[in-house]
Amino acid sequence: MSQAPIPESGFTEDRLLDGRVLLRQPADGFRAAIDPVMLASAVAAEPGQSVLDIGTGSGAAALCLAWRLGQVRVTGLEIQRDLVRLASENAALNGFEGRVQAMLGDVRAPPLRLAPGSFDHVMTNPPYLEAGTATLPADAARATAVGEGAELRVWLRFALAMLRDRGSLTIVHRADRLDAILAALLGQAGDIVVFPLWPGTGKAAKRMLVRARKGVATPLRLAAGLVLHEGDGRFTVEADAVLRGRAHIDLSGAGPAGLDQAVRLLPSA
Repeated sequence: MSQAPIPESGFTEDRLLDGRVLLRQPADGFRAAIDPVMLASAVAAEPGQSVLDIGTGSGAAALCLAWRLGQVRVTGLEIQRDLVRLASENAALNGFEGRVQAMLGDVRAPPLRLAPGSFDHVMTNPPYLEAGTATLPADAARATAVGEGAELRVWLRFALAMLRDRGSLTIVHRADRLDAILAALLGQAGDIVVFPLWPGTGKAAKRMLVRARKGVATPLRLAAGLVLHEGDGRFTVEADAVLRGRAHIDLSGAGPAGLDQAVRLLPSA
């Protein structure tokens, strides 16, 4: 992700997907890295479908998904008012007005216009610091972004409630929170795919993608996952293709598990 300062104090202008997506975000506080790009790459939406992005921030995942799937509508839910405004501005800057919208709200008290069961897919990058287990950053905005206000089970319960029957929920989170994620999904969703994001060959996964489908009983599957970095620190060919918008992550489970099945080139690549 390239970065260059812009005249307005307090913000930077970044570009995702090899420059295809413009993202204005706070210079300080929480900043998007590769997690939202990986998340958006793994959502299996189809033309005309609707996607809810919970905790959208400045809109990184929503914008990446809107670029990849040109006929999909994305609604971002965000608790910080300043970020809601910024996400809306980013949608306009990328020409996604009418397809990407951001609204103010909390998973514990969502806007009334978010009707349960109204989305085909939900994607989310929840706060990754468990309440009461870590020291939060001094910056208030960053603390809100990374620290759980609502417990993870509450966050995921809301996500499932927003889904239509058989709709998919895609999560990017810390690998050590897998137990909490599976506990929240128990009895509510199936066809669960756990897709580790390995920082390097032979290294323990710190991040993972998890995909589940509401009201489906298919057993859990542990996928081969994706190695992000070569030994010299460069992104692997597969990871680089995803981050540049040349490929997406397929969690459908078709064929034997492996990178050649999981990372698929986009038609335009």
